[in-house]
Amino acid sequence: MSKKSIIKEQVKKHIPQRHLSSVRIMYRIAMETIYGIHRTGLINIAIVAAMAAILSIFGALFRTSFSLSSFVDKLGDAFEISVYLKPGIEPEYMASRLREIEHVKKISIVTKEKAWEDMNKDMDVSGMENPLPDTLHVTVDNPDNIANVCENLKKVSGIENMSYAQEMGKKLQTITNVFNTVTIFVLIIVALLTIIIINCTIQLVIQSRKEEIEIMRLMGVSNWYIKIPLILQGAIYGFLGAIISLLPLNTVQNGLYRLHVFFNVQPPEFAINIVVLILFVMAIFFSASGSLLSIKKHLQV
Repeated sequence: MSKKSIIKEQVKKHIPQRHLSSVRIMYRIAMETIYGIHRTGLINIAIVAAMAAILSIFGALFRTSFSLSSFVDKLGDAFEISVYLKPGIEPEYMASRLREIEHVKKISIVTKEKAWEDMNKDMDVSGMENPLPDTLHVTVDNPDNIANVCENLKKVSGIENMSYAQEMGKKLQTITNVFNTVTIFVLIIVALLTIIIINCTIQLVIQSRKEEIEIMRLMGVSNWYIKIPLILQGAIYGFLGAIISLLPLNTVQNGLYRLHVFFNVQPPEFAINIVVLILFVMAIFFSASGSLLSIKKHLQV
């Protein structure tokens, strides 16, 4: 008995027959998947390149949206409502009242004496009487809530006037909303393009193997045995496209990091990890879905 036959006998003794059958089925499915990719030929390169391109665009926009949110949060702290108090109103007492208003995050007190002292550092006004009021700088929890907080402040007695960068806040929020909308739109485009590309590819594979598949069906081969290699082929395209898209995504990540350092804004924690995870899950899911749709459309199994 040859060495190869002895090894086979030992394997049969130690591994249950049902497990051996499962291993054989998985091996054949894997080989069918590789065979399908090999049969597609040079078209594989075009498919993976196209998927990498559209995934790169989505990944760059998605990662940038995280950074934009960080900048909005940072700048949101600077959107303070300056509240000028009437003469005779205690700043500490008024600050305690304003802290009870919803969406008020923080209040800083600047007394008229402190404001006058700071003004004297910039210009000589020592011969004048202090005309400045006591001021409270009210920071809200979100730029969207500034207008709401202002309406509540107007109802508080003891406030003479107030001001805030209303237009700047609106413009920044508009930019954020537009950017998030564009990101969602690109996500939809990515999904559609991925499904269309994979659908066309799997259709070619099905057409090239039509007779072979018919023979397998006549032999009583399970439908899923025919489907799974095609679904795996689509998933592999998505996986490879996601890997290649990491190269431009890394460039975007480095550029955004330098931007955060320049403006002294803390980079979003775990942003790149989240983007990469979603990129791979999305690429594999949409690619496999495209394959499944193609099978149902072009192959009645």
